[in-house]
Amino acid sequence: MTQLTGSTTTPANYKLLGLDHLRAIAISFVFIYHYGGMFAHPNWIHTIGTFGWTGVDLFFVLSGYLISSQLFLKIAKEKTISFRVFFIKRFFRIIPAYLTVVALYFLFPFLREKEGLAPLWKYLTFTQNLALDVRTQGTFSHAWSLCIEEQFYLFLPLILILLVSIKGIKKGYVLLLLLFIVGFLARLYSWNVLVSPFVADDNFWVYWHKWIYYPTNCRLDGLLTGVSIAAIFQFRPKIKNTIIQYGNQLLLAGLVVLTGAYFLCINQSSFNATIFGFPLVSLGYGLMILGAISPTSFLYKFDSRVTANIASLSFALYLTHKIVIHITQEQFSKLNIDKDSGLMFLICIATSLLGALIMNRLIEKPFLRLRDKVLCATKSGRPQELVHNGVEEYKLN
Repeated sequence: MTQLTGSTTTPANYKLLGLDHLRAIAISFVFIYHYGGMFAHPNWIHTIGTFGWTGVDLFFVLSGYLISSQLFLKIAKEKTISFRVFFIKRFFRIIPAYLTVVALYFLFPFLREKEGLAPLWKYLTFTQNLALDVRTQGTFSHAWSLCIEEQFYLFLPLILILLVSIKGIKKGYVLLLLLFIVGFLARLYSWNVLVSPFVADDNFWVYWHKWIYYPTNCRLDGLLTGVSIAAIFQFRPKIKNTIIQYGNQLLLAGLVVLTGAYFLCINQSSFNATIFGFPLVSLGYGLMILGAISPTSFLYKFDSRVTANIASLSFALYLTHKIVIHITQEQFSKLNIDKDSGLMFLICIATSLLGALIMNRLIEKPFLRLRDKVLCATKSGRPQELVHNGVEEYKLN
């Protein structure tokens, strides 16, 4: 997931506070959705968490915007995109924490929140999201979004290098539009051919998740929305300057669109939600991000240590929260605290944040320091390129 690792400042040295708030909202949505969908919980958790699945879509839009922004900035400055430097940054940001959690799941079966894991090679190759059957591979199932992100990190720089080489970067909007259409048609095909024949089946939800919710080709909307925002801001300055004058209006428009998406997606696996709901959710979150990065919006100006701290722990929290919730409920229920009580929910929040903090301090931060040393030792990774810029410090799921 696009993960904040510290202060999100631009080269001009101001904080991107709005993105911190959205990042905190995204991980909160995911946490509540998983808590209500996989663990014993108070009834009200399920009520307020029905739209929580879209937290991952917000992560996708954030990731598409932030990662492509740094690459577009290189292109705009007529600098060559270094495939090596890009992947060094991504490797040290993502892989150590991710492999730590994979190791925990495989070495200590009592940590597993469900019955089975996908084969190890699928986690190591980031292909676990393909043909994922949660009936038999429900443990660490949330790695599916990380797989999509890693695939995105592989192909985006390659595509941009190709476009630069053929001097086609300014026509890239054609490719973006084509990919949007491909994603729409992929969901339409999957629904008609792979899913709808099982509508009356008791396991319909399994087929829907397997062929529509998890596969990369059906989940392009969020990432492409983020890339589109980054492209407008980098290559269409006149449009950008017009947009950023309406920060609060953009936030309001985003809320209106997301409200419509909520009602459209009340039945998440329906035809309308599947075909039209996904792009509508991505559009709504895209408008929210436009508002959050506009200096005229209140989110841009509102400084909150709470959301900044949650954002800084969000990647670690995303990785570990199911393990921690599972162990917390098992252990604290021995103290006669009901698993479905509000008190247990509060305890799980506290232990999950503690687990994320431990992961952040013991794994993430040491490897980020090592990353900086490695980059400083390379010709193309000079220290001045390591300035926090509001883009480099984020990593989704």
